[in-house]
Amino acid sequence: MNDQIPDNAPEAPETFTNSSGRHLQAVDPKHPQVWRPRLWTASEVMDTEFPPPKWAIPGIICEGVSLLAGPPKVAKSWWLLSTCLAVASGGKALGTIPVRKGPVLYLALEDTPRRLKARMGQLLGDQPAPPDLHLATEWPTMPAGGDVAIAAWLDEHPDARMIGIDVFAKVRGPASPSLSAYDADYAAVGRIKKIADRYGIAIVLIHHVRKAGSDDFLQEVSGTNGIAGAADATLILKRPRGQADGTLSITGRDVEETEIALTHDQNTGHWLKIDRPADEVKLGDTRAAILKTLRESAKPLGPTAVAEITGAKVETVKKTMQRMSDAGQIWPATGGKYTAPMPGSTPFPGIDGDTPGGGVPPVPGVPESI
Repeated sequence: MNDQIPDNAPEAPETFTNSSGRHLQAVDPKHPQVWRPRLWTASEVMDTEFPPPKWAIPGIICEGVSLLAGPPKVAKSWWLLSTCLAVASGGKALGTIPVRKGPVLYLALEDTPRRLKARMGQLLGDQPAPPDLHLATEWPTMPAGGDVAIAAWLDEHPDARMIGIDVFAKVRGPASPSLSAYDADYAAVGRIKKIADRYGIAIVLIHHVRKAGSDDFLQEVSGTNGIAGAADATLILKRPRGQADGTLSITGRDVEETEIALTHDQNTGHWLKIDRPADEVKLGDTRAAILKTLRESAKPLGPTAVAEITGAKVETVKKTMQRMSDAGQIWPATGGKYTAPMPGSTPFPGIDGDTPGGGVPPVPGVPESI
């Protein structure tokens, strides 16, 4: 901008847009304004009654931006569509979790209306289609007005409960060349988060994971850490190829970090929550059977006893139990026997205090210091 102010300049300061797309206002040298933050005292925060967060799915999808990531063809779209149908109809999400009914916007940007009809027909069965589910197969990117269009829909539906976007890449738009990859990812999710925060709405973005796995499931989200960092919650959906059972790993600002076991019903298309430890689902059939057998036993078991219960070969069970012990999935006991940690417990560290497996679990009633 020029330092000189033309004679015919308007009294109000002009506005311009910087490289990140943010609208800024030029400083009027005649009437400079100093930005002042809205400051809270600690006592004001503690004395304020804030409304509780709104949940689209209690314990899983809260208001704010949630990433739903997973490998290709793991049925993420089926998960999101079935969830949107449940919320729009006031049914049960994942087959067991009651949800509050309200309008839902679902942007199925990789589908056609014909495919949506087929999938909803499969999911609904003999149930009527909920009129509160609004669908679109085309939508502008956020920088091109997509956020304004979402805000307009929310203004028309003040009691809306959820928005699903399949997929995030279709609405994020081009990144500014002046931004780093991290800043671009953070800004793209942050633009959608502004809508979620302003309206107190749950927005779910379908995304992808990296090809390489990681011990920390947050590190599996494709892109830089800016994507998961800007989101309020991250959900990773996994299912071994060719199997129905899978897991949903969850972490976030308002959700408790947890992992639940699910199964995908090929006939109805629904993802259903199952009463089974998630760590058993992630293991292969043999390891899962061994872990289940040890957990159901009142005492440690050796390979021969486990083989008799599971019907597997003794040599196979023996080798598998040794590998599971090395990995910290089961614990060695005396006499060549093993025991198993309960679901949700932390694997006992090895002898070196760092590497899982190889250690002996604490004995109840005996101090660990001896």
